[in-house]
Amino acid sequence: MSFPVMRLRRLRANNNIRRMVRQHCLQVADLIYPLFVTPGANIKKEISAMPGVYNFSVDRLLVELTEIAGLKIPAIIIFGVLAASQKDSLGSGAYDPNGIVQQAVQAIKEKQPELLVITDVCLCEFTSHGHCGVLKNNNVDNDATLELLVKTAVAQAKAGADIIAPSDMMDGRVAAIRQGLDENDFTNVPIMAYAAKYASAYYGPFREAAGSTPQFGDRKAYQMDPANSDEALRETRLDIEEGADMVMIKPGLAYLDIIWRIKAQFGYPTVAYNVSGEYAMIKAAAQKGWIDEKKVVLETLTGFKRAGADMIITYHAKDAARWLKGDG
Repeated sequence: MSFPVMRLRRLRANNNIRRMVRQHCLQVADLIYPLFVTPGANIKKEISAMPGVYNFSVDRLLVELTEIAGLKIPAIIIFGVLAASQKDSLGSGAYDPNGIVQQAVQAIKEKQPELLVITDVCLCEFTSHGHCGVLKNNNVDNDATLELLVKTAVAQAKAGADIIAPSDMMDGRVAAIRQGLDENDFTNVPIMAYAAKYASAYYGPFREAAGSTPQFGDRKAYQMDPANSDEALRETRLDIEEGADMVMIKPGLAYLDIIWRIKAQFGYPTVAYNVSGEYAMIKAAAQKGWIDEKKVVLETLTGFKRAGADMIITYHAKDAARWLKGDG
C-alpha cells in the first residue's frame, strides 16, 4: 500500500490521535535522581558545571528528600564526596560502617522509608589517587580490589541500601559482591550493574562534583573503549551470569545503540545513565537561550526509552517530573 491510499499524516493530525498511537511513554516512575553527600552540617554547595545540582551534608539532603518525594520520583542513587584530607590509598571511607554514604542511607531510610535508595559501589570517590581500586605499580589490581568492593557493598546493605550498583568495572566484581551479600543475609538485595561503562569524556562535571579525577593517568585500562560495541554485550553477559539483576549503560546519549543492543539481546531490566556532561551541555545551551530546555530534556529522555531503557538515571529528574505532571 502506498500514497495516495496510505497517508501517514492521518495519525499525526491532532494531539489526541498522536497520544493514542504513541509507542513510548516517559513517566516519572522511570526516573532515578543522583545525589551527592558530603561530611559536615548545613552544606548545600552548587556544582559550578551542573547548575541546579549540589553537594549536600546529610541534614540538608534530608530537606531535599521532601521535594523528591513530593514529585513522586521513586528512587535516588547516592554518591559520597570527601575532602582530600579524608581520603586514603585504599578508599577506606567507602566501606567504613560510619562512612558518609552509610550515614546518608540510614538517615534517608528513617525519613523516607518508601524511597528506593541505590548506592554506587566504587572506590574512586574515596581514594587519594582517584582510581577505582587498589594500586600496584601504578596499575589497579583487579583481584585485590574485589575484596574492598565486597566490603563496601555489604556496609551499604547493612546501612539499609535497597539496591547495590557497582560501577568500578573490575572483572568478577558482580559475582564477588553477590556472594558477599548472600553470605551476610542480603540475598534479596538486587545488584544494578554498570555493565557497559565507557571511558568517556562526558564525565567531566561529575568528577568536579565528586572530587574523583585521577591524580595520574586515566581509567582506560578498566573502563570500555568508546569505539567498541560488541564488547558491551560480552560485559553484560558476564554480569548477568554472575548475578546482576539489572544492567546499566553509561553514558547514555552517545550510546543509544548500546542500550538498544543490550535490551534486544538480553531483555533484562535496563538502565541508561544520562550523565553529567550531557546534563551540563543542555543546561549551558538553555541558559544561552539557544534551545528550549523543557522540550530538549523530555525529547532526550524519551530517546532513552525508545532505545530500550526501562529506567533513567538523570540530573534532570526533578524538572522532568514537574513537566510530566504539567507544572511549568
